[in-house]
Amino acid sequence: MRRFLGFIVFLALLVGALYLLWPQIRNAQRYSALLSAPTPTANSLPNPLPGQNLTDTWGAARSQGRSHEGIDIFAKRNTPIRATTRGIVLNVGPNGLGGRTVMILGPGGQRHYYAHMEKYPDLKRGEWIEAGTVVGYVGDSGNAKGTPPHLHYGIYTGGGAINPYLFLKKN
Repeated sequence: MRRFLGFIVFLALLVGALYLLWPQIRNAQRYSALLSAPTPTANSLPNPLPGQNLTDTWGAARSQGRSHEGIDIFAKRNTPIRATTRGIVLNVGPNGLGGRTVMILGPGGQRHYYAHMEKYPDLKRGEWIEAGTVVGYVGDSGNAKGTPPHLHYGIYTGGGAINPYLFLKKN
C-alpha cells in the first residue's frame, strides 16, 4: 500500500510540474517551429495596412548617409497595423529612430519590424501572435516626428535587412 501511495504522490507531482511548465514547453515548440518554417516568398505576405497603396521606398537616402532599410506605408493616424506573419513578440518599446516599435520573430527566423507607431495594443514580449493581429497604430514617432503618419515596415535576416516590398501582396 505504501508503494502505491508513493507512486500516486509521484504522479501528482509530475502532473503538477507539467502543468506549471506547459507554457514554456509550448513556447519552445513554437520557437522551434518558427525557426524551421520556410521564409515567405515573393508576394506572399499580406499588407500590414490593408487597403493602403504600397510604394517601394527601399534604399532611399536618409539622414546621416543612411539608406532606407524598409518601406513606408502612409495612412491616417491611428489606423490599425496588422502583423504580416505569425510569430513571437521580441520587443515592444521605443528606440531612437523608429520611435514606438514592435519586432516579431517570424518564419525562418526573420524579424519583422514595425515602427513610427502612435500607440501599442496590449502586447507583451514573448507573446505568440497570429498573422493579422493588431501590433500597433499608425503615427509619426521617432525620427518621423512631424512627417505625415505612416508605418515603417522592415524585414531583417541574419544577413541584414531585405526589401519587404518584394514580399508583400500588392493591392
